[in-house]
Amino acid sequence: MANILLTTRCNRSCPYCFAKSEMAGAAPDSRMSWENLIYVADFLERSGRQRVSLLGGEPTLHPDCVDFILHLLHRRFRVRVFTNGVLSPERLEEFRAHLASADVEQLNFVCNLNDPEQTPAPAEELDRVREFLAVMGPWTVAGFNIYRPDFSLDFIFDAVNRFGMKRRLRAGIAHPVPGQSAGFIRPEQLREILDRLFSFRPQFDAFRVQLSFDCGFPICKVTDEQLGWLRRSGGEAHFGCGPAMDIAPDMSVYYCFPLAGYRRRSLFEFDSVQQVEEHFAALRKQLASEVPGIYAECDGCRQREDGVCAGGGLCRAVNRLVREAPIRLSEIEDELAHLRLPV
Repeated sequence: MANILLTTRCNRSCPYCFAKSEMAGAAPDSRMSWENLIYVADFLERSGRQRVSLLGGEPTLHPDCVDFILHLLHRRFRVRVFTNGVLSPERLEEFRAHLASADVEQLNFVCNLNDPEQTPAPAEELDRVREFLAVMGPWTVAGFNIYRPDFSLDFIFDAVNRFGMKRRLRAGIAHPVPGQSAGFIRPEQLREILDRLFSFRPQFDAFRVQLSFDCGFPICKVTDEQLGWLRRSGGEAHFGCGPAMDIAPDMSVYYCFPLAGYRRRSLFEFDSVQQVEEHFAALRKQLASEVPGIYAECDGCRQREDGVCAGGGLCRAVNRLVREAPIRLSEIEDELAHLRLPV
């Protein structure tokens, strides 16, 4: 599924955001044009891909956001919108008027929810999120990014139950941005994070909420019991690291947000999605030959070699590379040089 970045603007500043470097490096208020959106839609359609995600920044800040969604729906795309839910009253009324009757199988939202106690926000912002969920709850999956090990999920279950949201939680972990010093979940914290996540099993069962993993979780840190419960409860856990294929307003395409500065290319260089995927598959293979994963045990791990697990995610491998001595292949060194942290 391709990700189209509608705008580089955002109306929230999350402490774990791994898109900050991409947003900061773009032109102020860089926005996807109609011409480029139609080009991307045609590009995906020719490749037989009818699924697309709309991101930002905050995609609902784009003045043509609703019209973009309606255009894609009219072309029979399945559309997912990643939002923080902080919509202006005017934009929310547009959603109510034009999207609140859409097929829930063709349109859905992932609303990234922050714990109101651990990540405080102004009362007006919290009110706007609640107003969004009151209108679009049935189309919306809760998203939660874990950036500290003492997190709570109680507010998620409350929101799912109160607003009739889809009974699924998409849980992710804060990833490192190579060369940046922002906080993220470190490899040695992952067992603690997963144990904490699975400690909410009674609530998941009671509210019939299914748990799904975003990228970056290594399978070796999940116990057989935890994995068995996840499968039986209808949850999803994929331990691979496929390219997100993020397409920016300037039509550059890159592997994912944390790797926005690495092997970036123009979409115009490719004739199909398959070619883009082949480009990034070669990148992943090259980097994996240097650093197989985030743990020393990833080297020689059967589950990694069999493709079951990606060893914790490519961005984490690159984050290790930029901090090591320059002893790699020259083409890798050239790409990494501009990402190095100052000494």
